[in-house]
Amino acid sequence: MTTSQEELLPGTRRALLHRIATAQAEGRAPSLVAAVVRDGRALWHGARTSVDGHGPDENVQYRIGSITKTFTAVLVLRLRDEGLLDLAEALEKHLPGTGAGEATVAELLAHTGGLAAESPGPWWERTPGSLRPELADVLGDGTALHPTGRRYHYSNPGYALLGALVEELRGAPWEEVLRREVLEPLGLARTSVRPQAPAAGGWAVHPWADVMLPEPAEDFGRMAAAGQLWSTTADLARFAVFLARGDERVLSAETLREMSTPAAPAGPSDVVDGAAYGLGLQIQHRDGRLLVGHSGSVPGFLATLTLGVADDVAAVVLANCTGGLMTSQVAADLVRIVAEAEPRMPEPWRPLREVDPSVLALAGQWYWGASPCALRVTADGLVCLEPLSGAGRRSRFRPNGDGTWTGLEGYYAGELLRAVRRPDGTVDHLDLGSFVFTRQPYDEGAAVPGGVDPQGWRGIG
Repeated sequence: MTTSQEELLPGTRRALLHRIATAQAEGRAPSLVAAVVRDGRALWHGARTSVDGHGPDENVQYRIGSITKTFTAVLVLRLRDEGLLDLAEALEKHLPGTGAGEATVAELLAHTGGLAAESPGPWWERTPGSLRPELADVLGDGTALHPTGRRYHYSNPGYALLGALVEELRGAPWEEVLRREVLEPLGLARTSVRPQAPAAGGWAVHPWADVMLPEPAEDFGRMAAAGQLWSTTADLARFAVFLARGDERVLSAETLREMSTPAAPAGPSDVVDGAAYGLGLQIQHRDGRLLVGHSGSVPGFLATLTLGVADDVAAVVLANCTGGLMTSQVAADLVRIVAEAEPRMPEPWRPLREVDPSVLALAGQWYWGASPCALRVTADGLVCLEPLSGAGRRSRFRPNGDGTWTGLEGYYAGELLRAVRRPDGTVDHLDLGSFVFTRQPYDEGAAVPGGVDPQGWRGIG
């Protein structure tokens, strides 16, 4: 992937540089690197201050912490897509004896398995993985803190279990499976489980003085699948393109959409922040934008990869400090700067190549009770049913090939839309999950549940 600085306007590039310069200075990070991706390629790379006396570039490795979880989730979804597991299956079916086997694979992916946030014993991110050679050392007694499936509770040990699940079903170490099935196909040559020069050192910055302390860079052992990886802005830019578009060699776009769909119930603070969690991806709303990605932090490093879905703009921010800097906010700001300064050009309108006359006859105004709605036939072969008032339930529907359609989103996701016809073949009404839509408000000539008062519409006499 070639980085082209000329594809963004000079004012946009300066605004991006100013944002990371402000973040680095105010956050007192020894170094900070960032990249912006749009339309499937990296458009900008920026860096502030130095690593080992040299300005960092897009090929300098930083530790990315919990962004590792997204890579692990990709491996698990590959197993599901190959039919080797079902997300609704309990972990115990494939990995017996952990003590946490009641949780399903999906619950572990979404952090709703009820497990503890951290492993027992010494702080696992600052001590050798050799202290935790077995899964029992990661989980302790495996006792759940919360009922499974009921509450979102972020769990690093849960992703250690998912890494072990990958190893069990592939018959190879997590590291080897990751390299073979994800890193190599996507060309992520500078993403690895151990640092490869050039790599930034991790630092803690004193809260009350401008001095630093080096952080240890431990091998996490059994916890590797939760936060081990090192990577670069160039590699994570490629990974962002994959998350946005899919790659049939790794995962389809459809499966990636499933990963970025909320799967964990939000707590009160999450509702306020507009945050949710999918299957290995964090989901949030900032500045009116839907952002999907993941953040990461381990001693000495902070990292964020985020994708602005509607704008097709992604940002990567990496820094080598333990705290003091909100990389997730910086990344969201980089997305916003590009999206607002250089808004995405809409796709040109094109007509359908061909249309079924029986489908075209359904287009137009319908009424759910007395509420006016419109059914539109769109150029992508879908139909869209939406309220004319602008407020209410709206969904697109894909054709099933038998004269019915299935809802793709919102309240009607998965629900069946069909035209109910009279004996002479004319359409009586539309049925959408038992809701009836008629051509006139409570059409007396249609089969409206409960019937229509024979005296019809009236005023107050």
